[in-house]
Amino acid sequence: MNNNSKFNDWQENELAASLNRFPERKEEFKLHGDAEVQRLAMPKVIDEQYEKSLGFPGKYPFTRGVQPTMYRGRFWTMRQYAGFSSAAESNKRYRYLLEQGTTGLSVAFDLPTQIGYDSDDAMSLGEVGKVGVAIDTLADMEALFADIPLADISTSMTINSPAIVLLAMYIVVAEKQGVPAEKLRGTIQNDVLKEYVARGTYIFPPRPSLGIITDIFQWCSSNMPLFNTISISGYHIREAGSTAAQEVAFTLANGITYVQTALDAGLEIDHFAKRLAFFFNASSNLLEEVAKFRAARRLWARIMKNRFEAQHPASMMMRFHTQTAGNTLAAQQIDNNIVRVTLQALAAVLGGTQSLHTNSRDEALSLPTEASVRTALRTQQIIAHESGVAETVDPFAGSYYMEQLTDDIELAAEELIAKIDDSGGVVSCIENGFIKSQIEQAAYDYQKDIESGERVIVGVNAFQIEGEEKPELLRVNPEVEEAQVAHLQSVRAQRDQEEVNRSLSALKQAAESGDNLMNPIMDAVRAYGSLGEICTVLRSVFGEYRD
Repeated sequence: MNNNSKFNDWQENELAASLNRFPERKEEFKLHGDAEVQRLAMPKVIDEQYEKSLGFPGKYPFTRGVQPTMYRGRFWTMRQYAGFSSAAESNKRYRYLLEQGTTGLSVAFDLPTQIGYDSDDAMSLGEVGKVGVAIDTLADMEALFADIPLADISTSMTINSPAIVLLAMYIVVAEKQGVPAEKLRGTIQNDVLKEYVARGTYIFPPRPSLGIITDIFQWCSSNMPLFNTISISGYHIREAGSTAAQEVAFTLANGITYVQTALDAGLEIDHFAKRLAFFFNASSNLLEEVAKFRAARRLWARIMKNRFEAQHPASMMMRFHTQTAGNTLAAQQIDNNIVRVTLQALAAVLGGTQSLHTNSRDEALSLPTEASVRTALRTQQIIAHESGVAETVDPFAGSYYMEQLTDDIELAAEELIAKIDDSGGVVSCIENGFIKSQIEQAAYDYQKDIESGERVIVGVNAFQIEGEEKPELLRVNPEVEEAQVAHLQSVRAQRDQEEVNRSLSALKQAAESGDNLMNPIMDAVRAYGSLGEICTVLRSVFGEYRD
């Protein structure tokens, strides 16, 4: 084929099919002065190396994006991560965000919910509603999504060890709204492996945790075809201090483990792999971050094609959510954080993200105020509508530096994945401490550079000012915990306790026999069994992990 015929072939197949399904946002994209914006910039010569490394957007190896038209078709989903205090208070924030133009919700849960404890458990004292919303029973989930039509929005839930319980609650709330599971769109994070090395909100040991994740894959592949059953997270790996290449390597190694676990359980690769999603961090080195996203997309496509022999292009396609880097936010001169977040959000867009959360300027000090959240959302909207970067596909492609940086990150990540494979896989590397030690060393080196002044952080170790005014901060009222505990006790008093006991007993039997846990957990949820009660049953069967 000559160059024109290769380009024409892409236009007549992938591009035409995409335009037929998703017309572009405008008939014409123009610069100021009426010059047309080129949809796709191409080299004059399309050689074998170009096709191998870059190719065309929407086509293997997806370096240039997962859709032929990318943001010319539609913008990324603009999410804002939110949840605090009670379900009713968080519901007010969600409706405010939707009114301001947010196109998807992203739920933050409080620490007790994340580790499977009810709000009245002694382990929960002082933490209820502090860093997210408290969810004890179906009643809380009903309040969280009151007057929000679940058929019309995409919901992402940042929950891992007890993800199966929160997903069951979401499904049952939708049922009560008359929305069947097959119409629900969104994502559960459900990535427990990174908890053991980077975050710490684990409950059960790794192997039974992988079994629970496989149960979710199995159930959702038959019942929730539009829902992403896992968001394999590099975000928290980077927040813990990893390098960009480590973030790619450890995230994709976890992905390999989930895929292999599902295959070992008898699932077919092209049946479940289409609903895998990823979650990455966008840090402040703009060019490195753009290269990281492109390298991760290409490397995952090759892993799925060559290692797992996936046949369907959608199974090789890395779709990912991005959040700007919380660990780069500084408590000093907090308005500087707006600039940091803008650079990070721009990197995510230039790197081809499918959805994006922008952190708020005050999150180094507290949960964000409504005004700060609005500014964070406006940052995305300005990039989308004013910057021009959404009007052409993969604008950095072909830059000598960008392609070299993309290749370097991919190679470094491949070498780390090979070390993990040679050491027996991710679970073995969790148990022997290899992954955690790699992240800790990278974090130590980074902090040492800051303290020596070799790495400048504006307002922190350079360009400081004296006597800063304290900004207005959002504080969660301590009475929230008392109210949440009282509400939980009221739900317990009104429910059918015999039905709760029966459903929890059935759940224990299913866990002991190795049956799929989704339906028994949904039965317990419908009976208003609590998160803590359900997790207690599972702890009794699977045990608890201790680092």
